[in-house]
Amino acid sequence: MLDILGPIVWLVVALGILITFHEFGHFWVARRCGVRVLRFSVGFGPAVWSRTASDGTEYRVAAVPLGGYVKMLDEREAPVPPEEREQAFNNKPVGQRIAIVAAGPVFNLIFAVAAFWLMFVIGTPEMRPVIGDTSGIAAEAGLEEHDMIMRVGNRDTQTWTHALLGLIPPALDRQPVRVELERPDGLRRETTLALDRLGPEFDEERTLELVGITRWQPDLPARIGEVGEDSPAARAGIEPGDRVRAINDDPVESWRDIARLVPEHGLDEAGQPREMRIELEQAGRTRHITIAPEISSGRPVIGVQAAEPDAQTQALMERAFTILRHDPASAVGEAVGETWRLTTATLGILGRMITGKASLSNIAGPITIARMAHSSALLGFSRFLFFLGLISLSLAIINLLPIPMLDGGHLMYYLVEIIKGSPVSQQSQIAGQYIGLLLVIALMSLAIFNDILRLIT
Repeated sequence: MLDILGPIVWLVVALGILITFHEFGHFWVARRCGVRVLRFSVGFGPAVWSRTASDGTEYRVAAVPLGGYVKMLDEREAPVPPEEREQAFNNKPVGQRIAIVAAGPVFNLIFAVAAFWLMFVIGTPEMRPVIGDTSGIAAEAGLEEHDMIMRVGNRDTQTWTHALLGLIPPALDRQPVRVELERPDGLRRETTLALDRLGPEFDEERTLELVGITRWQPDLPARIGEVGEDSPAARAGIEPGDRVRAINDDPVESWRDIARLVPEHGLDEAGQPREMRIELEQAGRTRHITIAPEISSGRPVIGVQAAEPDAQTQALMERAFTILRHDPASAVGEAVGETWRLTTATLGILGRMITGKASLSNIAGPITIARMAHSSALLGFSRFLFFLGLISLSLAIINLLPIPMLDGGHLMYYLVEIIKGSPVSQQSQIAGQYIGLLLVIALMSLAIFNDILRLIT
């Protein structure tokens, strides 16, 4: 039950924050333009809470938390008394109407920058793009284990996310790309990845695998360092210094094997803990135990930690893992840079989806967003801030698309009004609303279909 409730709760929290901020943008600018606001709603459908302020504005939280709206006084929707006509949205100059409509996406953009700024001030754990084993295109280009990707094309890459954002566009376009690499001793070199040799069935979700790159991971020995108090391991008799030899007869060579085999053998088909056999060795003595993991933060654990790595491995780990943290002043530039990086990447993927170069499977719906919200919240506040910033940025971009019913569709009408000198006809706007509704339903259907595919595959 908690596996279901957790994502739902975090989806409501995330969307509640972002929708409120978006609609507040419309509300704040409308009030400053002298437009009377009748209702400020977070969510659609029947109200679960509402309050009417002294100025007549109704504030409400509605039952369906997948959007919101600001209802303004407008002669196109209901008769307006003559003394209130100057407060009607439709009677405001086109410049003010543009400002009111654009304010929602702009506030989402501001929120994204603020979320990234706070993330950098707090500090966020990241993995640097240090390469493990290579094959195929990467190996032929001379990429080697322990190389760190410093630049892809003309962009610096501090993390694996940055490296992927740099590799995916040229991979989708089947274009070679220059990469700058750094060895552990600091020596740098450049080479070219022949991404034009990728096959026609390239899947951007498998970019690293298809290019022939794996992420470096520390190869720690399968020796127990610490055993958690009152953990499954402690109750089963596992002791510090034990060397894990096998799990359910599968040989264990390194700590990575333990991390892989515990979920594989310790969970049944329903995802519930089940017993598994572990072979241990210490001081030449071999023994066998039976143990069942427990679920912690959504994953099976037995309550053990690896032994301290040797000096060389420790140095490699310090190079590969970092905490991105900046002082408040420099974090502003980093936040703006992160926003720009993600904006250009998102627009690039959208453009390639339209031309057919990128898969429509990139479109995600509420189920995927809920799972992302839950997993990011479990990883800590800084990762949840990144998630909020990313989704807020996505909302800004989506709402600016020139689709009737979205903010971008209204802005398109106002642009036409400026060019032709008169508002778009009511008949054209109604036709556009129907077209926009069909497009929005199609996008939502595709997003939910993709969500279901992710769940069953």
